[in-house]
Amino acid sequence: MPHMVDEFVFAARPTAERPLLGQTVLVVEDSRVAGEAVRLMCLRSGARVRRADSLRAAGRHLTTYRPSVALVDLGLPDGSGLELIGELAQRRPRVPVLLAMSGAPEAEAAAMSAGADAFLAKPLMPLPLFQRTILTQLPAEQRPPLRPVAVEDQPAPDPLALRDDLALAADVLNAPSEGRNLRYVGGFLLGIGRCADDAELGDAALRLIRAEEESAEARQRAETLAAMVQDRLAQTRVAI
Repeated sequence: MPHMVDEFVFAARPTAERPLLGQTVLVVEDSRVAGEAVRLMCLRSGARVRRADSLRAAGRHLTTYRPSVALVDLGLPDGSGLELIGELAQRRPRVPVLLAMSGAPEAEAAAMSAGADAFLAKPLMPLPLFQRTILTQLPAEQRPPLRPVAVEDQPAPDPLALRDDLALAADVLNAPSEGRNLRYVGGFLLGIGRCADDAELGDAALRLIRAEEESAEARQRAETLAAMVQDRLAQTRVAI
């Protein structure tokens, strides 16, 4: 029955104001800030949206629903989004539009090699470019004319989502050293820093990613990053 519902919605005719009307988008993203930004852009464009925050959750969605567009973050808590992109690229029928997302632009080559149709760097592009990135991968008959969208129409980071993301990162950074994944939390905070226009946080996360894993430098970078995250958590409590 869910397949029949999605096929009925897919038959809706897109318009210039809602160019993704009829599309069902699966967003695989562990960051609430980035996930909410993508969700709002999809909804403004007329698409239906489903979100998964891990490879496992995405797998559950895919056993029931057939998305026409999949946006997959490359850094997920239970593995690399490259695995899911490779799997979806090989499925028959294939997901019509398969996009990769990451806060690390240098990951684009790996994403395209895995089978992605296009790559979205964080912070996400303006809404018209986001729409065009998806529409150019669809058949010509599904591409309506696009109207200009003002920059101020772009979704701002959700402060509650940002606080949740920072709290999650703090939990990982404060976990016992043998149980924490510094490479994952570095990539997670790199994406948050870029989505929230926080260059200092993003740069600190990038330095952690580049430090040799389990080295003294990595531990020092993690301590610095943990302190920065706590500072920002305190700021979000005041702001909210």
